[in-house]
Amino acid sequence: MKLLLMGDLHYHEIDMTIPGLPEARTAFYQTLLEQFLNTDADLHISLGDLTNFGSAVELQEVYDLLWHEKRNFVHVLGNHDLYSQTREQVLEITGQERYHAIDTDAATLVFLDTAREMNTADWSGWMDEEQLQWLEYCVEKSGTKPLLVFGHHPVYQTTTRSEMDKGSIHPSIDMWRILNRKQGTGVYFNGHTHVNSIVAQNNWTFVQLSAALDQPGFRVVELEDEQIRISTIDVMYLEEHAAILYQHISHYGHNPNARGLDTDRQHNIPLATVTATAEQSQ
Repeated sequence: MKLLLMGDLHYHEIDMTIPGLPEARTAFYQTLLEQFLNTDADLHISLGDLTNFGSAVELQEVYDLLWHEKRNFVHVLGNHDLYSQTREQVLEITGQERYHAIDTDAATLVFLDTAREMNTADWSGWMDEEQLQWLEYCVEKSGTKPLLVFGHHPVYQTTTRSEMDKGSIHPSIDMWRILNRKQGTGVYFNGHTHVNSIVAQNNWTFVQLSAALDQPGFRVVELEDEQIRISTIDVMYLEEHAAILYQHISHYGHNPNARGLDTDRQHNIPLATVTATAEQSQ
């Protein structure tokens, strides 16, 4: 199984009267998304903040760019995707599910909704009790099969910047109470903090993606018999266009350190070793 992941895209409406801005937006987003769609994978996944303000125009335009008859696209909701419309309105436009799971022979994939609705003052993550109970069920049901969880917000105090105010799922939600129920390998993928980061804690690996405007590129996740291979694809020659865009975008701060260290860009997770250890401890 091969998955292609995209971090915070922040596709946004612009002031068309600013010289060079329409051309920069077209060049940046069309080039980036064409390469995203032209890269073969079983699933193409956005980890949220696909749009900058979640307006109907932003959503419709970016989905027009993302349309591909041979691609299975999953859009995890981010806080920016719900700034200007309700969750129900956004899901109606996108045709996506709020949260759901896909069970395959290779792994169980779980897609979360950690976004607050129409709240520009608090961009931290939140999950209601119903979703938390559902997540706990998914974790337990996965058994020793690899479990891949996709959410917009990181788990508190895992990846880089996840300890910051509003930088994670709210610390009052005890995510480890649920994650610790996992037998074998768990991998949690997220965006939100705009910096690449990979951190291993217990039997979980936390993989964070940078924002596309700061570090244009994607993550490739390949599930093999004995390991999960995580690598990074850079999309070249977009920096000039990106610089024009993030100078004229609201609710966004450029992070010049988004690339992270080399160890934050690729990682192999051995399956046999982790699974065997988990089974022996039962």
